Amino acid sequence: MPRSSFSDNPLLRVSRPVSACSRCRAAKVKCDGKLPACTACEKAGRENECSSANDQFARGKERSYVAALELRIEKLERRLAYARSRKASVAQHESDVAPTQEPDRKDSLATIRAAIHRKAAQKRENSDVNSLMSDFGFLSINATTRDFEPSMNCMTFARLVLAAASNDPLPDVRNWALPPRHSALSIVQFYMTNIYSLYPSFSETTLYAALDQLYMQQDRGMKDADYWLAYMVLAIGSTAQSQSSQDVNYTNGLDFVAKAFEHADRALMPGYVTQIQSLILLTQYSMLDPAHFDSWHLIGFTCRAVIDLGFHQDPPREQITDKAVLDMRRKTFYCAYSLDRSISMIQTRAFSFTDAAANVAWPRPSSFSCRASITGQLLSGSEPAFLLFQLRRAQSHWYQILYQSEPTPLPDAASFIWQMCQDLREWVETLPTSLPVGMRELFDLEVHYSSVYVLAPPERAPQTSAFSRVLIFEHAIAYLDRAYDIAHSGVNSAFYTYHDALRVFFMANQFVAVLHDTEDLLLADVAVAPPPTDPGKPHAPPLPARPGGPSVDNLDRSLGCLERTTQTLTKYGERWRDSEALKQTFERIAGEVIDRLRVRQQIRQRASPPQSVSPPLPREMRWVDVDVQSMMRGNRGI
Repeated sequence: MPRSSFSDNPLLRVSRPVSACSRCRAAKVKCDGKLPACTACEKAGRENECSSANDQFARGKERSYVAALELRIEKLERRLAYARSRKASVAQHESDVAPTQEPDRKDSLATIRAAIHRKAAQKRENSDVNSLMSDFGFLSINATTRDFEPSMNCMTFARLVLAAASNDPLPDVRNWALPPRHSALSIVQFYMTNIYSLYPSFSETTLYAALDQLYMQQDRGMKDADYWLAYMVLAIGSTAQSQSSQDVNYTNGLDFVAKAFEHADRALMPGYVTQIQSLILLTQYSMLDPAHFDSWHLIGFTCRAVIDLGFHQDPPREQITDKAVLDMRRKTFYCAYSLDRSISMIQTRAFSFTDAAANVAWPRPSSFSCRASITGQLLSGSEPAFLLFQLRRAQSHWYQILYQSEPTPLPDAASFIWQMCQDLREWVETLPTSLPVGMRELFDLEVHYSSVYVLAPPERAPQTSAFSRVLIFEHAIAYLDRAYDIAHSGVNSAFYTYHDALRVFFMANQFVAVLHDTEDLLLADVAVAPPPTDPGKPHAPPLPARPGGPSVDNLDRSLGCLERTTQTLTKYGERWRDSEALKQTFERIAGEVIDRLRVRQQIRQRASPPQSVSPPLPREMRWVDVDVQSMMRGNRGI
């Protein structure tokens, strides 16, 4: 009988048979009433003809539940004994070291042992993976689990992260040495000024202490999380200054990451605050190096760690003992929050968690004060971080309403969109004057990007007015022209990553789409009045400032913007090879529009040929207290 039938139809005995089966009754033999077939029918091979086989629940033949349980226990005990004997026989051949040489094919015993070893190793690996995945799912219940200790098994959380989020392999750094201390401090200073000021996810005191220990080679006092912090800050600071995937800054950053991963098992171990901080650093690096890491998977791991440790909720007031620790906890949360919102929006995906699931107050403004760095210079402070947190919170609000809610028309969508645009405009106009120029440029780009994102016709606001299209045109062209200048400046004055190439591609697509839909209106260069609004409702925002004034018409502006966008993506392609694919896609999308605009330009030039203008007469240069004629005669002229 098949094994499954024992559980489905267990062998049961009634305590006292009431009546014989039909076959025993006809043969006038004693029937023991065994179920599902009596002994006489079973010996004769007529189990299917026994009435009990077809009528197990006939009157007077009810199953005995106790007998069923006893029989099941008996059979399970036999299976357990058999499994133990099999495990004992396999364990005799298991070892932690694989066979050192290929067994001789004629040696059947060696071949059997090798096969048993491979099977046992595969069983151990499967067991480790299953155990890890079950523990990973358990993290949401027990956030302080230590089941990912490297000494427990060969599968760790860090290796799971590396397997899920890695693309190209990291280089071998066994013969690698630390750079000179002054070079490392220069890299750290760049990180603190341009990146830490936006994402203060750890204490700078901890970073400088780790650097001191790293260069003093005090291994006894350093933890794996400290090694990770020092190496990853150096990696991000070096790679962020790169201009090409072949330059020294990029290769040095890759070496720093490879060194950091030597300490990944414990640095990324769940249950500690350092796990969140380490994952934030790895996510930042992945945004600079998409060839080796996937930022989408990494920010997912980061947010999972944030929720598992409860950082998405402020602790009760009675548990707050140190306000500085609470501020650091809140900064760490909002760093992960900001990265999640930024990455999700540029990839048009859902957030890792909603705003309704989080309840974290802002860090105290005093916690963003300036501090002196290890080099003696005054750091620029973390005020830009607080501004970035505010911007990401606003972006998260309208992104969830417009793109993550039910795809039904939004009631009074125009008022909602005008209000969001007004909020963005007021926010950027109230930025402090003390903000560094590079940070101001970064926030200006974010506002142009957000404005186009809000104005682009989603499913909840399908009606787009002519004035909205003009707004999209002006914000997109302002963004693309400024992105071109920043990409070709050769200086990274803020945290610009591969995601900026994706933003350029997004804005260029919106620019081409609005040109395609409203070409005649936009190129006519006529003033478009904003749509009327009811009293008490938000009004349409004004158009952004037009560089160069009205002297340059929209036809020349559009052609110049499209050509500069191609050059921007080409420049980004020197740093990130994926940007080459973006450029090719953009050229295919914009090719028809560019050809049509050039035809318009040629028609305009033929219709109004340029008038000949006589060159201006040379003017005499007059210098104060200088006799030019005397100088020409060879005198000093004074």
